Amino acid sequence: MRILIISTTFPYPPTLGGTEVRTFNLMRFLKQQGHHVTLVTQRQGWTESPSASPDAEIVALRQTVDEVAIFPLPPSPPERSGLGGKLEKIARFLLAFVQATPPYLTQRRSRGMQTWIDDRVRGKNFDAITCEHSVNTIYIQPDFFKYARIVVNVHSSMYGAMLDALNTGATDNPQRDKFYLSTVYRYEKKYCNQPYQLVVTTPDDRTLLQQFNAKAQIAVIPNGVDLDLFPYRASDPGGHRLIFVGAMDITHNIDAAAFFALEVFPIVQDRYPDAQFSIVGGNPIEKIQRLGDRPGIVVTGRVPSMVDYLHRATVCVVPLRTGYGIKNKTLEAMAAGVPVVGSDRGLEGLTVSEGSTLRALRANTVPEYVEAISRLLESAPLRSELSASARTYVEQDFTWAEAGSRYESVLFTPGTA
Repeated sequence: MRILIISTTFPYPPTLGGTEVRTFNLMRFLKQQGHHVTLVTQRQGWTESPSASPDAEIVALRQTVDEVAIFPLPPSPPERSGLGGKLEKIARFLLAFVQATPPYLTQRRSRGMQTWIDDRVRGKNFDAITCEHSVNTIYIQPDFFKYARIVVNVHSSMYGAMLDALNTGATDNPQRDKFYLSTVYRYEKKYCNQPYQLVVTTPDDRTLLQQFNAKAQIAVIPNGVDLDLFPYRASDPGGHRLIFVGAMDITHNIDAAAFFALEVFPIVQDRYPDAQFSIVGGNPIEKIQRLGDRPGIVVTGRVPSMVDYLHRATVCVVPLRTGYGIKNKTLEAMAAGVPVVGSDRGLEGLTVSEGSTLRALRANTVPEYVEAISRLLESAPLRSELSASARTYVEQDFTWAEAGSRYESVLFTPGTA
């Protein structure tokens, strides 16, 4: 089958973030199954030059699929001050309201990429099209349904994430988000009422999208883990070392790291004075960097090998308060054999206890985090139990081969849900 994958997020390296990880691994699986896979994507600062040699990331990506078309991300409009700047913001809001499309999507839209997609789809070059994240539905024209089956791999609900951030105070710009919440709601309602096959990662996401269209075809396909990249650790390091991982320029990760560092970790330190909390992930904003000035807290930035840091940790915390969808960071820690303490959001889509089997500990309040972490720090047998059962759980239910097989079925079986 001939598949077009539309991803405005450049899906490489496949360890950079949740969207990149999911897109890359599903794309690679489809190619390995013998499908002809074409990727059209955007890249920051991309300039195509016949004389330029492609860098390592592009070389690696081209080896994963049959064809890659890359377009530059349009530059962000300059922010003007004064009356002119205010009028521009009002104009962007009015346009977004009329189009039911958030302005950060229309600003990223590439005319060249749209023309390329239009020509190839209308030329009947594809049997199926996937939008890797719902933001990519801006490139789907009304007549495309005549030419190919179209799947929207939602990844996570934008409306749910924004509403969560507002309700928990996790947003860095509540006035802006309140302004655009209704537009994001209408955008999701619009694509949910198109004849797409929708794919989400958890039942919670499916329930959320069903409020927009109770009859929508929505399949639940969780993420997976590359078990070669996240091998099971050889031994329990002991000690009192805690870790949180994720891109540190993403709102829900920023909120989680700050919440844990400022409200939970000081109490843990009172009990265990030698405790260390490592915040591991690329692009830490200034707010996160300042946390590294506090005793016992280390902010690493991007690291060569995430799994090495996981293996050295006693416990992995996933204190997310916002954000829908299954979390790669949780699955990867479980695969690596690191005991996990996570929130409802951090453990979304996972069965963390089944009968007498424990795979992770759940916590949502400060006392619950302190209690769960203390239980693990003081009990090597409990750490061993969670470590082994979580790894087995991932091996059985959360591989990319399993996710890819289900995704392939959705692509080519009308009505699959």
